[in-house]
Amino acid sequence: MDILDKIEGLEAKFHEVSLMITDPAVIADQARYVRLNRDYKDLERVLVSANKYKRAVKSLEDAKDLFFNESDPELKEMARMEIDELEPQIPALEEEVKLMLLPRDPEDGKNVVMEIRGGTGGDEAALFAGDLFRMYTKYFELKGFKYTVSSFSEGAVGGYKEIIFNVTGENVYGTLKYESGVHRVQRVPATETQGRLHTSAATVAVLPEAEEFEVSINEGEIKWDYFRSGGAGGQNVNKVSSGVRLRYNWKNPNTGEVQEILIECTETRDQPKNKERALSRLRTMIYDKEHQKYIDDIAARRKTMVSTGDRSAKIRTYNYPQGRITDHRIGFTVYNLAAFMDGDIQGVIDALTVAENAERMKESEL
Repeated sequence: MDILDKIEGLEAKFHEVSLMITDPAVIADQARYVRLNRDYKDLERVLVSANKYKRAVKSLEDAKDLFFNESDPELKEMARMEIDELEPQIPALEEEVKLMLLPRDPEDGKNVVMEIRGGTGGDEAALFAGDLFRMYTKYFELKGFKYTVSSFSEGAVGGYKEIIFNVTGENVYGTLKYESGVHRVQRVPATETQGRLHTSAATVAVLPEAEEFEVSINEGEIKWDYFRSGGAGGQNVNKVSSGVRLRYNWKNPNTGEVQEILIECTETRDQPKNKERALSRLRTMIYDKEHQKYIDDIAARRKTMVSTGDRSAKIRTYNYPQGRITDHRIGFTVYNLAAFMDGDIQGVIDALTVAENAERMKESEL
């Protein structure tokens, strides 16, 4: 199918969706309305580029027609100048439209829950998990993303054995999804007296946040415990049981296996807020578990490991003596480790996005 035919099809779909989101029956169905609103915004974004491409193609055709059929030398010269200006622009505009025509991952626009856990390497792994958390928070500042920590467990000499936090903003999952996996560090730890190089690891999980209507939870089956939060805060900490813990038995719809999910939240001094945040994390965990099959199916069709969702895969190495970061999925290496750990990670995210899109373009035969 010609790219202009595809654009025409999108224009018809955009018109159809525009009408549907004003239908009272659709507005009453919250899940459908949110989904269609998302489609509307995606189509609108694509059509801005598509119409720019269409106008350039039409202008080029008109300029060529004028050049070959006009006898006036001045008009002919103006047409030739326009052809020289437009011809180099068309391929880039076409490439941009092709990228936008790729089916967008419906998860991309979602906020995320991120989990960083120290892996092999003991105290050094916890320190590295802390370094990764700092790296991401610096990156969030650059992107304008907001984050809130929901729970953490500190390492014996600093860093974190585990830290869980929510990230909100525009296209958060689409930006951060490539960070899921095992991050490996090679450096001389502060705790090492002999100056020997150690290899440690931390795992990062990036989970798209579930909306209420996407997951079915029987709230009557949730068991709640309340406890006093630890940490700074003076007398309030000792007097108010603001920390919450929920237990929920989730049944795997694919295997029928029942698994207990345990979630703690001590994020705020307000017990109802902590309950709501714990529920939000429960929804996200269940959504993630139920959608793992979907992620696995995508991975099975892909030749690269860019977005397999395989959280046991070693995705990146941070080598301190060489000042090097290598992303193993696409063989991407840069020597700017200090800047990278200060949040300058957009380069590798862009490279992963390009690799993923190139593969998807091959699949879709655009």
